This record gives sequence, C-alpha cells and structure tokens, in this order.
Amino acid sequence: MIDVYLLLGSNLGNRELFLAQAVEAIEKAIAPIIKRSAVQQTPAWGKTDEPDYLNQVLLLQTDMPAREILNTILAIELQMGRERKEKWGSRTIDIDILLYGDQVINEPDLVVPHPQMHLRKFALQPLSEIAPLLVHPFLKKTIRQLNEVLDIPS
Repeated sequence: MIDVYLLLGSNLGNRELFLAQAVEAIEKAIAPIIKRSAVQQTPAWGKTDEPDYLNQVLLLQTDMPAREILNTILAIELQMGRERKEKWGSRTIDIDILLYGDQVINEPDLVVPHPQMHLRKFALQPLSEIAPLLVHPFLKKTIRQLNEVLDIPS
C-alpha cells in the first residue's frame, strides 16, 4: 500500500458541500481516508481576484497506480461540475495529487510530487498538519520545514 496525499480545493458555490462530496467520491472510487487536515480558507493563488478557497489535504493508502488515481480524480471533478475555462480560474472542486509515496513521476500530464507544492502555503499548511515529518522526495526537507520557509518574509 502506498501513502497518497491529495489536496482538495473549492472556491465556487457551496464550498463545504463540494469538499464533502469530493471526500465521499474519493472514498468510494479510490480508498478510505486515513487522515484529513482541517478545512482552511485561503486567498486565491495565481489569479488573485477570485473568491477565497476552502482547502483540505487527505491521506489515503492504496495500491492503485498514480495514473489511475489521476484519471479517477479528473472524472470526479467533471462529475462535480468542474469546468476548465482558464488557468487558475475559479472552480467547484479541484483535486491534486501532492505525493504518491516517495515516488517521483514526470510524465507530460502527471507530475508527482506536485511541482509547485513547496511554493503554496494552501498545500503545505494542511499537509504539515497531518504529516509534518514527511520528507519531500527530491527537496529532502520535511513538510514542516518547507511550510516554515513560506512563513519567513522575503
């Protein structure tokens, strides 16, 4: 079984409901949730004039291949009304694979660890809540250390 960390985000409509529905769909289609962070409200990132997001990180344990997880979460997003109109645009639900065990995957449409995870407080903060001592596969720093770096003003 592989530890898989997923990041959920929603900034349209009933955000709490969308997160809950996504969790339910993930548990049904992939695996039960082992741990979950608190839900956190964060400002939009990338396109900052959008509504605030609710974000949550989930830990699953599964032997499902990363590619199959990706296809499954894309189908869940579509079923939940996700429309991909513009980069960083608002969405009913967004589900990203942050980590797939300690594997490094670099394929055209599947990059794990998430390539910008270490730059995004909305990913690191909830991940740090449930897995602070987890080591990033190629940055070789704990999630807590990566999160703390983002707390330091530049």
